[in-house]
Amino acid sequence: MKQKSIVAILFIYFACVTSSFAQPKYIFYLIGDGMGLNHVNLTEIFEAETKNKVGYQNSILTKFPHVGFASTNSLSHGVTDSGAGGTALAVGKKTRNGNIGTDSTGTIPYKSIAFAAKEKGLKVGITTSVSIDHATPASFYAHQPSRSNYYEIATEILKSNFDFFAGAGFLKPTTTFDKKEVEDIHAVIEKGGYKIIRGKNGFDANKFKGQKTVWINDQPTQFESLKYAIDQEPTDMALADITKGAIAALTKDNKKGFFLMVEGGKIDWSSHSNDAATTIREVQDFHKTIQLAYEFYQKHPKETLIVVTADHETGGLAIGNGSSKLNTQALAYQKVSQGTFSSLVGNLRKDKPNATWDDVKNLIAENTGLWSKVKITEADEKVLREAYEKSFINHENETSKSLYANDDKIASLSINILNRIASVGWASSNHSAAYVPIYAIGEGATLFNHKMDNTDIPKKIAQAAQLNF
Repeated sequence: MKQKSIVAILFIYFACVTSSFAQPKYIFYLIGDGMGLNHVNLTEIFEAETKNKVGYQNSILTKFPHVGFASTNSLSHGVTDSGAGGTALAVGKKTRNGNIGTDSTGTIPYKSIAFAAKEKGLKVGITTSVSIDHATPASFYAHQPSRSNYYEIATEILKSNFDFFAGAGFLKPTTTFDKKEVEDIHAVIEKGGYKIIRGKNGFDANKFKGQKTVWINDQPTQFESLKYAIDQEPTDMALADITKGAIAALTKDNKKGFFLMVEGGKIDWSSHSNDAATTIREVQDFHKTIQLAYEFYQKHPKETLIVVTADHETGGLAIGNGSSKLNTQALAYQKVSQGTFSSLVGNLRKDKPNATWDDVKNLIAENTGLWSKVKITEADEKVLREAYEKSFINHENETSKSLYANDDKIASLSINILNRIASVGWASSNHSAAYVPIYAIGEGATLFNHKMDNTDIPKKIAQAAQLNF
């Protein structure tokens, strides 16, 4: 009898928790890949300092009343990769690094919360600023023993029957994991009943009629990811464009609601490069998507749940490197990403192989603010001068390699010096085990105001929305 009483009490408790809020009809699951708490913190400090304020400039996330944080270890490692991290956020279970939507052996598929939403009748959208077959978006619709099985991952779009996909493109559109040439994935997807549309204006030009859609970049050289926000022109496809399109697509002739996952994927990429200015711009860009979700929530406050989190932290980002005075505003003088700056140095070497030190110095100043806007020490200038002599005098082209880039040494040294001047430090060029933040607003948001494991997050969303998960 005692055991039955305990069970009854627990049943009543969970029933009360669930009934304390209305069931959300619209679910936004927003994932900043690599976005640790300090990434958000640095962005808010930077925005304040560029306004000559000490402290913080409140971001859209400060409007979220429920805040928590989560641990992110995988089943196999203390530091997760995006495969295991994305899987945890999608399916609510741990797996080993490298797996996508499966158990650690890669043989047992796990059902993601996106499938649970689809089963309930909600429309489902999976979107990202990187490739659609990348680890985090893939974790919501695919089941593979390796995140590198890009073609195989992409084919699972058809099996998912989800309503809307969007991102830069596909990494291996004609090649299997074992390097066999196969039918182009674009043709496969269209034969499977999806409409592929391309480019920033493709969604409007297509006069969307409610069909299942895959929306990709129209630039064949940009299938890996959208451009960094700091490098984008008004004509470039941006994450906010994708988010607007996704909301329009998922609300078209739909009274049952939707589940939308949006990944800000390049926060991770710029953090791997230890490029603080570009990282800030990526967080700001992700905030634009959060703002769009928030505006939707304001129109449907009793029917919407927004959860913002990350799959892991990247870089071991530190704010302050010795002095109690911060100088993050120095990062405002950086005009381009480290990758684009690397290309500019390469172009100079190609067009003017015997460029003078003043030529290179002017290029650095123009794109980072060093010398022209920010004072530089003799020691730092010596380091850059030595790199110039190796590159332009001795023609020894040194590079600095990170997970997603292999940049010119002059570019990476320049960015490193600017970071240090700006009081920003990095522990590594890889992922860390740091906690990630959780922000929530809307119906069911009260479930997210405490310390959690990453596997708890989709479970709580499912609990809020009463999904079979």
